[in-house]
Amino acid sequence: MKLLDLTLREGEQRPAVAYSVDQKVGAARELDALGVDYLQIGFPVADERTRRACDRLDIEADITGLARAVPGDVEAALDAGVDVVDLFAPTSDRQLDAVLGSSRESMVESVQEAAELAREGGADVQFTAMDGFRTDPAHLDDLFAAVDADWYTVADTVGSRTPAGVEQFLADLDTDLDEIGVHFHEDLGVGTANALAAGRAGAGKVDVSVGGIGERAGNTPTEELVAAAAVGEEPVDLAVDESSLLPVAERVLDALGEDVEPTKPLLGAEVFSHESGLHTAAMLEEPSTFEPFEPARFGGERRLLFGGSTGAGAARKLLERAGREPTDDRVEELLDRLAERDEAVGVDEAVELAGEVDA
Repeated sequence: MKLLDLTLREGEQRPAVAYSVDQKVGAARELDALGVDYLQIGFPVADERTRRACDRLDIEADITGLARAVPGDVEAALDAGVDVVDLFAPTSDRQLDAVLGSSRESMVESVQEAAELAREGGADVQFTAMDGFRTDPAHLDDLFAAVDADWYTVADTVGSRTPAGVEQFLADLDTDLDEIGVHFHEDLGVGTANALAAGRAGAGKVDVSVGGIGERAGNTPTEELVAAAAVGEEPVDLAVDESSLLPVAERVLDALGEDVEPTKPLLGAEVFSHESGLHTAAMLEEPSTFEPFEPARFGGERRLLFGGSTGAGAARKLLERAGREPTDDRVEELLDRLAERDEAVGVDEAVELAGEVDA
């Protein structure tokens, strides 16, 4: 599957969030190094930052700019110098009425004209069906057949889909799924699962965001999808640099001034940390006992911590590493020393403490 990263655009759709040109350029370069195929850098008609960022970027990924299916938006995207004009329009009955207040025929005509204008301007074209997953599949097939675009993205704009529904919906489309992209939101917490389901169904492209950053509950997290596709039993091939996944994601978040919760999958400060006595005792012997994968595979780092919750089994293994016989008295003294620490310590410091036990 191709990856379209929309961190820089979706992130700014949250209330009171805006990224500077320097932030966008720094994050874009990191994402390009990771290997994403498309980078949606902004909404050109909204401000000049997209053009200024494009002027400074020389990257392998194709830069896309979002545009409504109206001439002014397309012209702004072309003026910004994007490689791809990513058109969007509402396609469900409820959004056609409430958002556009126009007929389906009028919407199709507008998208056709906008796509033609973008092509004439020298850009590639992608089209996103807003609220596409709540649109009759037959309507989408007709629309996609009528519009000259390189990709047709079906958006779960309100985040209401679940994996079974995603697979069934895509199966109901007659359009070649190699030309279909998908866009999910995390309102039900299944953005990654939905993206994997789309991959199983044969979709050729998926929209992702580092840390899941995006409006409301966010979007499919880049790092979750890449790791799940690599570790799980998914027939999904993503051509990105796995070994730099987490360091790149962290640098992107740093560039944008963003952070994530400590328990955020893959990126949170606590996700590779272990302090439970049972866990650390086993992981000193064999780390895979309580890990789904080796963190280093994606550029992460395991942290085994020892403190007040450390058990006798872990203490014995620490003493052995320190070259001390793990007698009951030494185990008890080591546990007392660990419990007295103001905070848990890592393996090296814990082994050093074990070496200082006098009993």
